Amino acid sequence: MPLHPDRSLALAGASNFRDLGGYQGSGGRTVRWRKLFRSDHLAALTPEDARTLGALGVGRAFDFRGTTERAAVPYDVAGVAQYSLPIEPTVVQRMKELAEAGEQITPAHAVALMQQTYRAFVHDNAGRFATLFEHLLESDAPLVFHCTAGKDRTGFAAALILMALGVPRDVVMRDYLLTNDFYRMPVLADPRAPKEVLNVLWRVQEDFLNAALDAVDADYGGMPIYLERELRVGEAERRRLEALYLVS
Repeated sequence: MPLHPDRSLALAGASNFRDLGGYQGSGGRTVRWRKLFRSDHLAALTPEDARTLGALGVGRAFDFRGTTERAAVPYDVAGVAQYSLPIEPTVVQRMKELAEAGEQITPAHAVALMQQTYRAFVHDNAGRFATLFEHLLESDAPLVFHCTAGKDRTGFAAALILMALGVPRDVVMRDYLLTNDFYRMPVLADPRAPKEVLNVLWRVQEDFLNAALDAVDADYGGMPIYLERELRVGEAERRRLEALYLVS
């Protein structure tokens, strides 16, 4: 394997499939390549894409899509066990409520709703992320975690993993923002919102992830306490994660 593989695997059916390897974590050690992948949904993978996952040894997929999302766009990749960790999408419902109340939806509304969504990840969805960490701690067998676009639920999960491994917040943010370089927004036949609003909803901004990370700091006193109290990842678990996913 090359020392610095491509971060984006450029799959035909998943534009946001990326490797979390290569970042410097605790003790100057590096996150291992080809172990931890994040992605948009996997339902459009081509046969060649599926062969690529097989060659990578990816045997586990953790799906953060809500129940209806998952049922509407299922997938089955040979050799990949699926685990549903549903986090229901709320932004569309909140926008609908605003529209029904006579509010004109603006980019500012969309930003505020996205920030609320990220704070909810911290306070309302910790159990799903805790389950992901349970699996991470079981073995270092290659895995992928994803939602629909691989940007919000997946982005926060990636931030948690990298920060648990000691990757600095500014580096975590740079990884998070790579979605804007790679993700191909869907072509909507009947868009229900103005283009400038859709550009907020289908992209990521520092303000989104910062809303979650600032909530962690304000409400828990920092990521280590949040990890231990809400995700059951204390010092011993973090040492095991480092042993599994960091290399000198």
